[in-house]
Amino acid sequence: MTIISDKYKTVKLEEVTIWFKAAPVTAFPKDGGACVKYKDLQIAVFNFERLNTWYACQNLSPEKQEMVLSRGMIGDHKGIPMVACPLHKKTFSLENGENLNSDLDPIAVYPIKIEDDFVYVGFSE
Repeated sequence: MTIISDKYKTVKLEEVTIWFKAAPVTAFPKDGGACVKYKDLQIAVFNFERLNTWYACQNLSPEKQEMVLSRGMIGDHKGIPMVACPLHKKTFSLENGENLNSDLDPIAVYPIKIEDDFVYVGFSE
């Protein structure tokens, strides 16, 4: 049996071989998130307008195994941009996926680029 979370692996910028054209910038709420699908992965994309930065991570909550992180609240945890799961309020760094307030495994994070008013998410396969 394959565990869903095993499909999600962090991709570093230097590992990107595919830039997936996710959606226009206007499809994402300011200071909020939305979900996009790449192959069989659900990816949460966040327009962190207050920081003028975009982030992407797996949409899968590692604790509840539900596709909900794109609906989580984004904010700041001791200077680290983070998302809080809407189900259990566990927080994860949007920079490296680290769980910031318990012992859960990190979530996968992905590079983002904006080109011609479109959001692209970086993948390695």
